[in-house]
Amino acid sequence: MWFERVAGSGGLPWGVGTLMRRKKVDSHRDRAEGGHHQLAKELSVLDLIAIGVGSTIGAGVYVLVGTVAREHSGPALTISFLIAGIAAALSAFCYAELASRCPSAGSAYHYSYICVGEGVAWLIGWALILEYTIGGSTVARGISPNLAFFFGGPDSLPFIFARAHLPWLNVVVDPCAAFLVLVVTALLCVGIKESSFVQSIVTTANVFVMIFVIIVGGYLGFKTGWRGYSLSNGYFPFGVDGMFAGAATVFFAYIGFDSVASTAEEVKDPQRDLPWGIGLALSTCCLLYMLVSVVIVGLVPYFAMDPDTPISSAFASHGMEWAVYVITAGAVLALCSTLMGSILPQPRILMAMSRDGLLPPFFSDVNKKTQVPVKGTIMTGACALAGMVSVGTLLAFTTVAVSILILRYVPPDEVPLPSEFHESIESVSSRYSGNDLEEKVENEGTSSSSDLEGSTDFPLIVKETDQDRVSEERRRKKAAVSIASVCIGAVLLTSAASAGFLPSLVRYTACAVGASLLLVGLAVLSWIDQDDARHSFGHAGGFTCPFVPLLPICSILINVYLLINLGGSTWMRVSVWLVIGVFVYLFYGRTHSSLINVVYVPTAHAEEIYNQSSEAIA
Repeated sequence: MWFERVAGSGGLPWGVGTLMRRKKVDSHRDRAEGGHHQLAKELSVLDLIAIGVGSTIGAGVYVLVGTVAREHSGPALTISFLIAGIAAALSAFCYAELASRCPSAGSAYHYSYICVGEGVAWLIGWALILEYTIGGSTVARGISPNLAFFFGGPDSLPFIFARAHLPWLNVVVDPCAAFLVLVVTALLCVGIKESSFVQSIVTTANVFVMIFVIIVGGYLGFKTGWRGYSLSNGYFPFGVDGMFAGAATVFFAYIGFDSVASTAEEVKDPQRDLPWGIGLALSTCCLLYMLVSVVIVGLVPYFAMDPDTPISSAFASHGMEWAVYVITAGAVLALCSTLMGSILPQPRILMAMSRDGLLPPFFSDVNKKTQVPVKGTIMTGACALAGMVSVGTLLAFTTVAVSILILRYVPPDEVPLPSEFHESIESVSSRYSGNDLEEKVENEGTSSSSDLEGSTDFPLIVKETDQDRVSEERRRKKAAVSIASVCIGAVLLTSAASAGFLPSLVRYTACAVGASLLLVGLAVLSWIDQDDARHSFGHAGGFTCPFVPLLPICSILINVYLLINLGGSTWMRVSVWLVIGVFVYLFYGRTHSSLINVVYVPTAHAEEIYNQSSEAIA
């Protein structure tokens, strides 16, 4: 039959087919037919900006500027923030297009499931679960030291809020962190509209604190002559390499915009609002980071900056001890805002994975009144109470960039349909199999037939159409091989460049091979045409990523480099979690996936099969 060519795993070995199967772009009809309750569409552009800025500008900025300036960049910290912002923008462009085309919960997990396959999607989703859990608990634990400042010092908190060590369990109990997590979790359960409103207030207050730092710090700088820039060793004391090393470090200060993409299903007009929300949030954060770094590095020489409290100590050194209270209040607000941004996306990723059958149905339950995944949110908060890495986000960034290349050059030309559509599939397939071209030509009318002299079988037309089909298949194969070449080249190049323990000859050879694969893949993708089906993929009318294939390839290269350089200890801890995820997938997700009994049919005929099935039911 016509559809048997694409049914099941496509002839791949047992187990491999399940990793490669891809789902279609979710629509309201699909979710309704699946029995899924809808999330409330309440978010506007301003809400998305508040979520993005609040998730991105955390307490890290109150610490990061001192550490990076002292160890890497020196006065060139501002340029490091600019370079990191540009690098983050490469991923943001890719996110913006996919978020507007595929506006459903799940963010990078959802995009990779549609474009790459179930195996990679599971890996991304599982890694993001770990990252948001650890990130939420880490942020929550940072509240106590900052609040203690208002009571006189690190050990001055009231007894009921002070940290306690339980020696028999070797556990540190942090009541402040627990209370904050419970409050944020309860707020997120009330509703997305209410929680985004509070997020907007907290984020606005935090931004005003940063504006205070910029304005007052700028006044002090002009008054004292910007002594931080009047150094004998110049603007680049650690050289250009130090500036780029600083950019690699501060890059992680920009990764909060993934939270914006995770709320795609709750946005009123996702095709318009999501790209604007992601872009404006990232631009705002980059501008604030750069202005704060300009001021702080100018107030105090980089080597004299306090690595723990650089902003507070800079103001205190100029006799403005009262400003320390304002800055500490900003740090507390930043912690609260970042915690909300850490807990918000995780239940939505869990919900998306549960909808696809890869996790138990418990996580996909949406409260009918609040239209929020309450159970998943409560579990996320509970895990945050128990509480490393940026592995999940960097994997997501890399996969999203690869997904853009797939979408443009080899978009999915088949969609999965449930087995209950079998009769409709057979009916449509019988119409298009065999002599479908001759039937189509004959139905075009006698006027077209009279122009085609010679044979009633129109062999010339059949031959030309076959040639077009073969040519298109060759183009797709070239594109697929080129995308694989880019990925392999990026991994080889960055790994060799970072492996200082290897002999020089081996390193240079590996770098040359990796660079060659990368450049050849880029050249071929730039030369061949993009697939026309990209225009009809997903929801039309949204943002389109510019400078393809160059921009996503640059994003892949940067993110892979950062992944390689995260360190062995980080990868060892993450590997344990990923191994657990492999077993969860093998023993649950693989056998409960919603794609187990589907039949893959050409995209061009999917809507016809849907309509015929609906008519049969009616």
